[in-house]
Amino acid sequence: MNIESIRIALQGIVSNKLRSALTMLGIMIGVGSVIVLVAVGTGSRLAVEKQFESLGANTINVIATRGFGGRGGNLGTQSRAVQITAADVAALQMPVNCPSCKTIVPIVTATGTVGAYQGNTYTPAQFVGTTADFTPVRNYPVSAGTAITADDVDSRAKVVVLGKTVVDNLFGLNTPAASVIGQPIKFGNTTWIAIGVFAPKGTNGTQDQDDIVVAPYTAVQDNLTGAQTFNSITVQAISRNATGSAQTEVTAVLGGLHRTTNGTSPFSVLNQATLQTSQEQSAKTLTVLLGAVAAISLIVGGIGVMNIMLVTVTERTREIGVRRAIGAQRSDILSQFLIEAVMVSMLGGLLGVGAGLIGSHFKIVGIKPAIALYSVFLAFGVSVLTGLFFGLYPANRAATLRPIDALRYE
Repeated sequence: MNIESIRIALQGIVSNKLRSALTMLGIMIGVGSVIVLVAVGTGSRLAVEKQFESLGANTINVIATRGFGGRGGNLGTQSRAVQITAADVAALQMPVNCPSCKTIVPIVTATGTVGAYQGNTYTPAQFVGTTADFTPVRNYPVSAGTAITADDVDSRAKVVVLGKTVVDNLFGLNTPAASVIGQPIKFGNTTWIAIGVFAPKGTNGTQDQDDIVVAPYTAVQDNLTGAQTFNSITVQAISRNATGSAQTEVTAVLGGLHRTTNGTSPFSVLNQATLQTSQEQSAKTLTVLLGAVAAISLIVGGIGVMNIMLVTVTERTREIGVRRAIGAQRSDILSQFLIEAVMVSMLGGLLGVGAGLIGSHFKIVGIKPAIALYSVFLAFGVSVLTGLFFGLYPANRAATLRPIDALRYE
């Protein structure tokens, strides 16, 4: 390879501008498609991770089922409700029973609770009674005021922390969060004092996470539900790898406290880590499939390079004969056409990288693409190798032409 070969290759590209541009276009589309589609797959995976992070890290949700079989006198088999009690929560909080459990968060929900403030009424999607651990475990940071504390739970204080959607509906849009603090709001037949506002979280795909009110579970039980039981428990494991062990321990503890006649568990235990792993694996598979589909267009672009180079060799057969006649070696002819093929692919690859980076800034089927840096280098590298691979045969064909036959070619 020498400077003269590069000069002749550039001259060949420039002398056939339209043909070279169309060949570059095929490579550009292939490279751009790889970058954009891999970015879509990566963005999908990150969206899944964000959804699970919003639900809390390393968490397990325990929900009481509707009921389980029990035998009652002459009435035969009946279904009686299963309740999560304070005894269940206390048992799970004992390290000896659940060594893989870090935090236990009991939750009681007061559905259909209407809120009222100065003539405005609104029914939050979630009215949650819980403990001070809810905020860190379920990843609900407070933007103004404070979250509920252990003292609030112990004193059965009638205080609430509001989500942004609730604030917008009760106080009006664009109401400063700080101005909500200390305001009395009526939920049900009881007046509650707003002590905090959660930072906006948006939707998790199926639910508005800002449409929530959180209060001490003791006050919710006293004033809204009237029952000293819970609807669910959120368990945070000591690590993501320990969620499986925590699930087994929670099931064993609750199964021992609530035995059923048919041996089935009266609780549903949902492991977020297992679901997250499954979703992430699906997203990775999607990324690979999208990248493979895009790679096909890159291969098609490479075939276009071979086709054009074969045409070029045919058109310049007499030129090849003249160069060979005045002393050019086979290696000179080989490098000339090989460099031309690689340069066409390289320029098309650079244009494709630019198109891919620009295209990745727009949402595609509702997904915000996230550029994977490796895909940029991989796509560009493959485009260069494509030019090298598909340009090798035409270049070798040109180099092996006999000078006398090339000079006779019309």
